[in-house]
Order: sequence, then C-alpha cells, then structure tokens
Amino acid sequence: MQISKKVHALRIPFSLSGPQGFTVERFVYVYLVYGTEICLIDTGVASSEEAIFDYVRRTDRKVSDIALIIQTHTHPDHIGATRAVKAETGCSVAVHSAEKAWIENVEQQARERPVPGFHSLVGGSVAVDRILQDGDIVDMGCGLKLQVLHTPGHSKGSISLLLLGFGVLFSGDAVPVIGEMPIYEDVLASVESIKKLKGIKDVRHLLASWDEPGKGDQVIKRMDEGLRYLQHIHEAVIKASGNNKAPEAVELCGKVLQELGIDPAAANPLVARSFLSHLKLRKQRSII
Repeated sequence: MQISKKVHALRIPFSLSGPQGFTVERFVYVYLVYGTEICLIDTGVASSEEAIFDYVRRTDRKVSDIALIIQTHTHPDHIGATRAVKAETGCSVAVHSAEKAWIENVEQQARERPVPGFHSLVGGSVAVDRILQDGDIVDMGCGLKLQVLHTPGHSKGSISLLLLGFGVLFSGDAVPVIGEMPIYEDVLASVESIKKLKGIKDVRHLLASWDEPGKGDQVIKRMDEGLRYLQHIHEAVIKASGNNKAPEAVELCGKVLQELGIDPAAANPLVARSFLSHLKLRKQRSII
C-alpha cells in the first residue's frame, strides 16, 4: 500500500496461540521509506522477508536497496524477519539502547517475556549496528530525514519516528487500539508518550503497527481514543481488584478482560502484567 510517493505500508498477518488452544488472528504493519536507499521500519514475524522482498520488487526497487532496519521496539512480531533481511541485504539494524539485549539475544527475551509460540514468531538473534536515542536524526537521502522520538510505555525502549517535512508519524505500538489486547509495561509512561505525540504539529499520517493507517482528522482522534482506552482500563482494573491490594494476576486479568468486552479466555501473563501496572496508581481516579 502506497501512503505517499516515498512511504509504503505492508500488512503482515499472523496468529498468536494462547492458553487452552485459544488462537488470535493478528496483523502487524511494516513500513518502507524510499530514499536514496530504503529504510525498513520493523520486519514483522518470521518468514515475512519474502513478502517484504516481493513488495520491494513490485515497486521497481531492488532488495539490495534495503540499507537500514529501524526497530520501533523488539517484541517478536516486530523483529521476526530481521535476521533474514539482514542476511540477504547486509543492511544495518538500529534500535533504542533499552531494546538492544532482546534482539541480540532472543532467548533472553523468551525467558524474560514469555509469549506463546515465541520461537515460531522470531527468526533468531541479530547484531545491532546503531543505537538510537531521543532526538536523533536518520538521513535517508533524497531530502528524507527521520527524527527519533522515545515513546516508552509499551516497552522501555519503544520509539516513534517522524518523517520531517512530510507529516508522517510512525508510532509503533505507542498508541493502544480500543478493543484490542492491552500490552504495556508502564501505563503512565504510555500516557505521557501519547501526549508527546499529540504535541507534534502538522501530522498528516499516523502509521501504527497494530492499526490501519490513519490520516487527517483521524490522527488526533486515534490518540485521544488511545488515552481514553487507558483510562477505561484503569477504571476496570480498580473495579476488578476491589479491596485486594495484591490480587492473583491471571484471575484479575480475566475479570478485567470481561469488563472490557474481550474474551477472558485470552488472559495471559503479559496482559496481566499490563493490568498490574495500574495497581500502583489505584488511588488516582484519573491517569490521563
């Protein structure tokens, strides 16, 4: 899908396996910025490289033009094909410093953040060539420059990218989607990251990983919806936990999911961890 002359979006479908055989059909977007060379933003799940390479060829570019992969973060559905793409193209890989360990040693991530079907989603560890920090500028040639924005919450080293002068914002998983599975490490950091993105002027395209591309009035609308969703989750967690200051995580998760209208069978430790981050703030009625 062509977003603009220089920006392209590719939708990668995949499945997540949950407890008791529960399966969720998901998708993740990867993005390509066509400068003198190509910058690939995230790589999807394992085996996505063929879809990426096919798309590049269909748009009259060479696979060897892929010179850089920027990871918005290093969760499995974002780094799955990174090893294969780097092996084929010799491209560099860039991440925030807080994400480096989990892509260079995916087994460490599998231990610290166990995801059902983890090894089916990730093609293997890969060395990082460039560390990105808030405010860095990545020059892609042809007048294309990406500004790095540190937007933690979903993960400590999550970043967003602003294509300067074009009003295109790549937000990774920084903005939660109403009705989708909430996954974040620090809910207050998520709130502040969304507010940071809202403060950027003249954003015409919002290109997220777990949502369809949005433009125009949809940009701020989706950010506001994301904030309201976090507030709704906060209220649901406080209600479900009652007076119990240390509720059992998976039980709490099931109750909150039911309150949110999501099948409680989808409860898992990662989502439970997201909800537990609210308990530190149980005395705050509003978090936004």
